[in-house]
Amino acid sequence: MSKDWILLAKETRRTFSKATWVPLRAFCNDENGPTTQPGYICDCFACGSVAFPPEHRERADQLGWSDIGIGHSVQPYAYDDGYYASIDQYQYNDKEPIGVELVFEHPQPVVGGKKWILNPDLVVALRLIKEGENWVRPEENFVVVAREVLGEDGCHSLIEIKREFLMDYLAARGLLLRISSYRQRVEHVASIEGTDYSDLEPHQEQRDDGRFELRINSLNDIFGGSWASFRAWRTDVDEDEDAPVMGPETNENTDFESSKGDRSGYDGIRVEGEFWRDEWIEHQNRSTRVRGDTDDALPQFIVETDGARLASVDLNNEDIGRWLWFRSSVVGDLLSHRGFSYKWYTAETGGIDSTSGYSIHFGINTSDLITVYAYDVARLAAWEQHIWAAHNVVPEGKVSSELLASQVKVQPASTHAAEEKLFGVMRMLEAGFQQTLGVALFNHDIDDHASMQQISRFASTDQTSLLRLAKEIVRVFSDRLNARELRKISTHAEKEKLGSNKLLQDVLSQRIGLEKAREVFGPIVGAYDMRLGDAHPTSSKIGEALELARIDTELSYLRQGEQLIHNFGRSVWLIGRLMFAEPDSAGS
Repeated sequence: MSKDWILLAKETRRTFSKATWVPLRAFCNDENGPTTQPGYICDCFACGSVAFPPEHRERADQLGWSDIGIGHSVQPYAYDDGYYASIDQYQYNDKEPIGVELVFEHPQPVVGGKKWILNPDLVVALRLIKEGENWVRPEENFVVVAREVLGEDGCHSLIEIKREFLMDYLAARGLLLRISSYRQRVEHVASIEGTDYSDLEPHQEQRDDGRFELRINSLNDIFGGSWASFRAWRTDVDEDEDAPVMGPETNENTDFESSKGDRSGYDGIRVEGEFWRDEWIEHQNRSTRVRGDTDDALPQFIVETDGARLASVDLNNEDIGRWLWFRSSVVGDLLSHRGFSYKWYTAETGGIDSTSGYSIHFGINTSDLITVYAYDVARLAAWEQHIWAAHNVVPEGKVSSELLASQVKVQPASTHAAEEKLFGVMRMLEAGFQQTLGVALFNHDIDDHASMQQISRFASTDQTSLLRLAKEIVRVFSDRLNARELRKISTHAEKEKLGSNKLLQDVLSQRIGLEKAREVFGPIVGAYDMRLGDAHPTSSKIGEALELARIDTELSYLRQGEQLIHNFGRSVWLIGRLMFAEPDSAGS
């Protein structure tokens, strides 16, 4: 290893008060090689921490490695007089709590091992949930806030937390965190001559607000030396007695022996660098998550046609009376984050459910822009607002008429989104086959809400994504068709060779004739051909598939996606109506 490595040159310059991750408790010991021979290398880091209120800072300044380091016990204690010290209390003296423990110890002597537990108050205050060895915050896109590291024996070696979240919690509780850390690096070499350590001398120094010590010793001085042992025993116990009782110990009923020797022969040199430091993590008296302080980093939004903007904090008023305009791409951006979903209220309005617990009521206007009441965005978590702000545009195309009908006139439109109608008519067709023909139309069920997150007009942003949307529609309809059951009721001469779409078309043609069945199936066949175009985007057949699906390519891709979903759904509805409605009704 190098001189800088043993001297911990880089490590001692880094302080936790400026680090992204702050260890709350750690014992990470990486050892390689035989312990008593040249070739042994050890890299160890350990730390402990306690949070203190400002009034106890002066006393806490006197506490160091032996007081709050990894060696200090973090457990509850019950005194004989009835006083109980809970596990989160750090006691300066008995019955004198002055600090708060953020990591608890849980010894498990029966099953073996010891667990560390992150303070539940911190977990609940920051609203964290555990996923594997990570603690995540769902309200902020499931960002990892704290993480645990376990050794091969299943015991903890590290619990650390992101400083940003730690400072938020400390500010809310009015605490300061004191960390006492220790680093050690060791290498055993056959001889110090010819190594990077040849010009080093043992020494101690104060540096980087801590204490460093370099030791150089022979291995024989460390592991060798003289030894002595002493053994004493009783001589007055009759082993043949059923219940022997020993009397007082005397010189006459005891005996002893002693031995001593010398152990040596450990060749090599031990080079060891150690560093101790105590430091404070101080908050900035701002707690946006736990205490709900105002976030100074909130964005501004365009509110006027001349590009004029207002700060989010000024829009965070239920009576603000303003709307905001966004590119429709904001929906896809939001849905790409875990925990987000959307639903439809009418043909042009819906709600986006976010991890912050709010549902954003949106509307699509005549310019294909998303319009939202300003307050609904301004009350969101800061990171969500920044996503919306990235898609914010100058007002154009007015506020969605259906959104105004709901929010201003309080007369929601009695229309339905193409997406919802598609899944509705699929359920109706499935029920018709089961009730009328006793046939299971689909070979497996789906979650309509989950599938609707993929089958959406918002998924269509260009031709490639439009073709991909067709693929998703085919996946939830054509690919699920129960070909085996459809063959049982098909009368086609070559039904064993037909695919699922053709089998369903043949079943329909028995009712209304082949030509009319082909006309009804046009958008379904067109979407199926578009799916093939997704795999071969340069195919000249894409244009024919779009025409068969009855898509107007002059429309925006958003509207083309909506048209694809609508036309496919209408075909599914017609299949059910023509097959299962009364003859007069079906004919009309």
